[in-house]
Amino acid sequence: MFGKKAIEEYLHERFGKSELLEFKVIGAGTHGTGFSLRFRSQDGIREYVLKHLEPHGLGHDYPSDRAGVFLLAEAEYKNLPNHIRAIDVISLLPDGSVKSVGGGKEYYLVMEKAEGTGYFHDLENFKEKSNLGKRDVQKIHAMTEYLAKIHSVKKKSKGLYWRKIRDTIGHGECLMGVFDSYPTGTMGFPEMAEIEKKCIDWRARLKPLHHRLSQIHGDFHPGNIWFKDNSFILLDRSRGPWGDPADDITALTVNYIFFSIKSHGDISGPFFEGLKLFFDNYINLTGDSEILNVCGLFYAFRGVVVANPLFYPEVSDKQRQLIFRFVNNVLNDIRFDYERVNSYLEG
Repeated sequence: MFGKKAIEEYLHERFGKSELLEFKVIGAGTHGTGFSLRFRSQDGIREYVLKHLEPHGLGHDYPSDRAGVFLLAEAEYKNLPNHIRAIDVISLLPDGSVKSVGGGKEYYLVMEKAEGTGYFHDLENFKEKSNLGKRDVQKIHAMTEYLAKIHSVKKKSKGLYWRKIRDTIGHGECLMGVFDSYPTGTMGFPEMAEIEKKCIDWRARLKPLHHRLSQIHGDFHPGNIWFKDNSFILLDRSRGPWGDPADDITALTVNYIFFSIKSHGDISGPFFEGLKLFFDNYINLTGDSEILNVCGLFYAFRGVVVANPLFYPEVSDKQRQLIFRFVNNVLNDIRFDYERVNSYLEG
């Protein structure tokens, strides 16, 4: 929490010359803590309440979660009759100072520019090959070695693991949210609901596995992996730093399945080789064969993504049905068997 000096400097910048009269806790609960903020400004004495959210559970785990709650409050309190006004949203900076971030109409991210070629380019070229080339193998080794390294960082938090499973099913950017973006007629609501209900059963199955909570990228798909020679740089880590390693593994490997279905109608050639090599090498590096008991849920999410006509309009109805068949069959299986991946395409 910030100190008296930081508050005084903020008040001076926000309200002009000010004198801090009171800053103390007035109440605390499950959600967070309230502070009394009383000061004298050029317009007289003002009294406000400063609110802080606890960073554990209830979807408030990361600073961005808590920022989102307060930015929504700042925007909406004024729009309901008889509701108190939100004055500002403030941010505590690493040096202990306080900065206003409220009042924005929209928000933007400035980031570095990546150089190289996205891994999608490699997958497109697979269809012209009979087997993996030397550089293809080297790239798969580079990716699996990288994931093995970052996944070795573990964290004990049942709540964060449960959140990742919950978000994978119900978040607006994940399975249910992607289904809601489907154009009308792509898939019937009852068929969507069957997949969603199977995922809820998977949630109960995975809850005891919170020992698996690891550092992850969170969106390790080919568009976010840019190679320059045999090394790569990553883009767009945006769904939280902790989760199950299966999230990263399936985000990448579903594309061997997807691109092979588009090219051949099954999983074969360098696509099957790539899938098998990726799992073989990752499990050999980590010893994590338990990941095969977890993949089903994450493959369901990723399958729903690649079957979405908004994202991949070139996919035919027949190819899309094969993807849905894959999703349903992996959800029906307790342990993903990549050696017999084509059996998941059978009716």
